[in-house]
Amino acid sequence: MKVTVIGTGYVGLATGISLAYLGHQVSCVDIAWDKIMGLREGKLPIYEPGLDDLFMQARANLLFTTSYIEAIEQSEVVFITVGTPANVDGSPNLTYLFAAVDEVLTCIRAVNQPIILVNKSTVPVGTADLIAERVAESGLSDYITIASNPEFLSQGNVVSDTLYPERIVIGGNDHAWRVLSQLYEAIELQRFDAPDRTPRTHEKQVIPILCVDTRSAELAKYAANAFLAMKISFINEIANVCDRVGADVSLVASVIGKDPRIGASFLRAGIGYGGSCFPKDTKALQYIADTSGYEFKLLSAVIEVNNEQKYRVIEILRQQFDSLYGRKVAILGLTFKPGTDDLREAPSIPIVHSLLSSGCEVYVHDPIALDKARELLPATVNFMAHWSDALRDADAAILLTEWPEYVTIRADDILALMNYPLFIDGRNVMDSKEWNGIQYRGVGLRQSEHKRINSNILQSK
Repeated sequence: MKVTVIGTGYVGLATGISLAYLGHQVSCVDIAWDKIMGLREGKLPIYEPGLDDLFMQARANLLFTTSYIEAIEQSEVVFITVGTPANVDGSPNLTYLFAAVDEVLTCIRAVNQPIILVNKSTVPVGTADLIAERVAESGLSDYITIASNPEFLSQGNVVSDTLYPERIVIGGNDHAWRVLSQLYEAIELQRFDAPDRTPRTHEKQVIPILCVDTRSAELAKYAANAFLAMKISFINEIANVCDRVGADVSLVASVIGKDPRIGASFLRAGIGYGGSCFPKDTKALQYIADTSGYEFKLLSAVIEVNNEQKYRVIEILRQQFDSLYGRKVAILGLTFKPGTDDLREAPSIPIVHSLLSSGCEVYVHDPIALDKARELLPATVNFMAHWSDALRDADAAILLTEWPEYVTIRADDILALMNYPLFIDGRNVMDSKEWNGIQYRGVGLRQSEHKRINSNILQSK
């Protein structure tokens, strides 16, 4: 099929490149000329493992343009994958989405060809109906069929999540279900050669396609992310209880995770969720519930817990020192998760600001996102090219992102580099069993007896 993808962010590029890899002719359109020029030169504007490899293999089937008419002409399916950033009140900003819809209407009016107009952006329930009203007002209802096709991508795994999804959701009428099912047939039946860098993650013979109405499809996206966010906030609350009663959250999580009704995923305690989806989508769902006249108490608690949890590492730090003023603190990892350069809603940003306001000297390292971080953090932050430079002479180290190079840090490295070997693991990922001589603190992990660190101890070293 000939397909158009409007927007070249994470969702747009994952969709466009994957469909091109499967043999469809894909035109990607974006208003950012510099981004389009970079893509024409083979440069991806985002960091995503395996996507560059897929891009190189699919380039013959890809066209990048700033011209809507060039992209849409002869297309059977047009995807909208533009951003829907949060407004101050938590509601999604649909400015970019409706601007894209208007551009599509202008093009269809010029070419008089039928299309399936598919929204993949995360939007409030009823947005497809609003698009349909806009189409009807333009007199193009005979040419345009509206559909909703929410994405369930996890940054750092977008290639795998696109090619080997748990399910495909199509919201719309019979015609939309039929055409989009045909578009996704290769994924549904797994009839394609797996990319070398992204092998199949399971041996499913058929990926389920769920055909529903547009409102259910729109809400399903929010419901999925809100449920996963709830699991994260729940296990963090359990971790905070563990700290007070002497239990170990990792053991508790292993017990409850064995229950198939609960499942083990998203049960690792730490500093909470971040990124471009969970924070935005939970607030948006809360807004949707509020404006529909329903108080979503559980979701409000999920958001509140997550807002507070990121500062748990600061509390641990304060428990260990008489004063934070003048202490050198090393931050390992800035992105909200490994495998991405995304700093949107990353817990590291407010944590660094809190440390600075407490008078700490802050040294940070991230293997991917240092340049982006320089644009978001104050000039007083010290950006280090290697994690060992951040640890050197530090009074404490805080791991915020579980990048592989941090997980393999050895006790000898910490003892040799740091002024005082206090290591706070904000992700509960370090294997500290053999870390003799190191003050290791996790979130909700059962600790051996900890002595309060005072100025005399530090000065004596």
